[in-house]
Amino acid sequence: MDMTTTMASTWWKVGCFYGASSVLFGAFGAHGLKARIGDDPARLASWATAAHYQLIHSVALLVAEQAAPKNVWAKSLFTAGMTMFSGSIYLLILDRERFKFLGPVTPLGGLSLIGGWVALAFASRGRIRM
Repeated sequence: MDMTTTMASTWWKVGCFYGASSVLFGAFGAHGLKARIGDDPARLASWATAAHYQLIHSVALLVAEQAAPKNVWAKSLFTAGMTMFSGSIYLLILDRERFKFLGPVTPLGGLSLIGGWVALAFASRGRIRM
């Protein structure tokens, strides 16, 4: 197995793991989060947004891996963005006081997600040709 195949396998696994975990987080948000944080609609909506963005960008990572396998920038930015954007929201919803230092991380994660899309648009080396 060469390095390209190994990285492809790694990116694919990361995308699948993030996709699966987004479903788990979404299910927890729909069925178990109220018992932990109460019935605060804004916090529940923020949790749902984090799970939604994580799921969408998991698929984007898988698409990038297939359509532009050499585009490490897009895949790295999508992964960092999901981690920072969704991860910081999850932690802030669970314990705002403990994780308040993560507040500035959320918009950085959003910028990384945007950067992933831009990198995919403008640096798509190795695209599938039809």
